[in-house]
Amino acid sequence: MKPLADCKLYTFVDTAYLHGRAPELVAQQLCDGGSDLIQLRAKNSSPEEIRAMAEKILPVTRRANVGFVINDHLDIAHEIGADICHLGQEDFFDAGFKNVSELKIQNSKLKIGLSTHAPAQAQRALDAGADYIAIGPIYATGTKPSAKPVTLKYARWAAANATVPWFAIGGINLQTLDAVLAAGVKRICVVSAILNAPDIAKACAEFRQRLQ
Repeated sequence: MKPLADCKLYTFVDTAYLHGRAPELVAQQLCDGGSDLIQLRAKNSSPEEIRAMAEKILPVTRRANVGFVINDHLDIAHEIGADICHLGQEDFFDAGFKNVSELKIQNSKLKIGLSTHAPAQAQRALDAGADYIAIGPIYATGTKPSAKPVTLKYARWAAANATVPWFAIGGINLQTLDAVLAAGVKRICVVSAILNAPDIAKACAEFRQRLQ
């Protein structure tokens, strides 16, 4: 995969939006459309199901030189050789971890990304050595309906203060993108606006073009 600093479009194989489509085929469409990173997010699947999906997606991302991210499941990320594991605040700080070095096994190149929802959380994640942080949700989003939007004010804070690559997430679509970019955002995560599009690869390519 390319360096995180060069990654701009972060997309998802989210099982909530697959509607019967094969995860590896969706991953291929995301790669074809120009994704830099693809996260497997399967909140209601068992570890065995997640591992099976991940093992089918990984060869697709490898061929395309796209970074593969496992959400939540650190052990699966290590075992299958994923590039990154993404964790929420509750999976990291609430679980008693203080530094990402505590999660890395010897000789592993696994990177760790952390979700953040406020400047204080972002600073804590930076201090903990996160390889990247996600900031959001910028806007209300059906992907996480209970999460309160953090607004573009937080994006402007990140643009001025974040010392590692950071990605804005939450309600970002082609209509909201201009305002997001104007706030200093250079990297975005997009879930439903791509997975709900009639043509996933084409939707990806449209975001990619706007990010150039």
